[in-house]
Amino acid sequence: MGRRNRSWLAVGVGTLGLALVASGCSSSSSDAGAGDGTSSEGGGSGEKITLTVATFNEFGYEGLIDEYMQLNPNITVEQKKAATSNEARDNLNTRLAAGSGLSDIEAIEVDWLPELMQYSDKFVDLSSPDVEGRWLDWKTAQATTPDGMLMGYGTDIGPEAVCYRSDLFAAAGLPTDRDEVATMLGDTWDSYFAAGKEFMAKSDVPWFDSPGAIYQAMINQVQNAYENNDGTPIPLADNTEARKVYDSVLQASVTDGLSAPLSQWSEDWTNAFQNDGFATMLCPGWMLGVIEGNAAGVTGWDIADVFPGGGGNWGGSFLTVPTQSAHPDEAKALAAWLTAPEQQIKAFKDKGTFPSQVDALSSPDLLSVTNPFFNDAPTGQILANRAAAVTVAPFKGPNYFAINTLVQDAITRVAVDQTDDANSSWDKALTGFQELGL
Repeated sequence: MGRRNRSWLAVGVGTLGLALVASGCSSSSSDAGAGDGTSSEGGGSGEKITLTVATFNEFGYEGLIDEYMQLNPNITVEQKKAATSNEARDNLNTRLAAGSGLSDIEAIEVDWLPELMQYSDKFVDLSSPDVEGRWLDWKTAQATTPDGMLMGYGTDIGPEAVCYRSDLFAAAGLPTDRDEVATMLGDTWDSYFAAGKEFMAKSDVPWFDSPGAIYQAMINQVQNAYENNDGTPIPLADNTEARKVYDSVLQASVTDGLSAPLSQWSEDWTNAFQNDGFATMLCPGWMLGVIEGNAAGVTGWDIADVFPGGGGNWGGSFLTVPTQSAHPDEAKALAAWLTAPEQQIKAFKDKGTFPSQVDALSSPDLLSVTNPFFNDAPTGQILANRAAAVTVAPFKGPNYFAINTLVQDAITRVAVDQTDDANSSWDKALTGFQELGL
């Protein structure tokens, strides 16, 4: 995850709130639109309009957008793709506070959706009989406000597996077959780290890519990482669960030396895919497209049907329609079409974004998917298995993103920047928590 400025976090949400109070708003809603890809308004009215869709990382929408425009010749769709989730979040917050400049459809990542739900009046209610029962119940619940408004249509979920370089495993004398690798890695963090020590005894290549990625995976397995179920924050100084995960990550990354000293999404991290920068990385479905893009021309990548701790979900996003949109009905129809099971399976085939739609999860079209880049791995079946292994849907309230960023920054100072030790960096996170004024 990208690094953030702590002082911004301390005041950013409050500043956003003041700006939103000062700005006016209007809201509009309509039916979701026809399931055949034609919108309820723009496609048949004769009016030529342009819709903008703001996404980040890889959603797999490029081909789908072309298809939608063919189905709706009066609608031009333009995609605005941010490089990272954090970049998209900053842009959305800035333009939401300004009262103008947002796209007709804004993609929102699950970790920062709760803080935006405080301003749900700035978004169109996407409720519609046409989409009832489309998503996994917990996915729909994540985007439903306390008063029953559906703020976003679910895109993907992030069931995690372990991606690995089979060629580097072979050079170190380790198994390369994905079933044998899954057995070697085991289903605990201890076994995953032990396999890393065995690998690094015979290789100069770091075992995993980023200490921040390991922390995110581990904290996503904690039911109440930073907040109680009523949304009240757990004081970071008393948060034994977060501190335990923090210490475990730094033990593996720094003391045991298993990590490449990289922050995900940094230029160094991106370049490391081309120069044997690491042997394994944790990979939710949406990461498959990122790996393939960054490691273009590199052979040896594969994916094992296993995950430390038994199961984990990292990420997953939603499509929202801000009330700023000049064409909210058409935007809602497009969002509904993009998140229909048929389209989400196509997006998965293109970029690995694993569907959250009930009908998609049981579709032979999904379960039969293989990925040539990952040695023809049956990624559809593997990720379906990994989704079934997820037992914890962690609570993420309005303060989750800000607190999580403080701890991620603390890990970065120790294991990437190497400017602090574990205790002093944790103390800085505690100071940052106090500055949040929660």
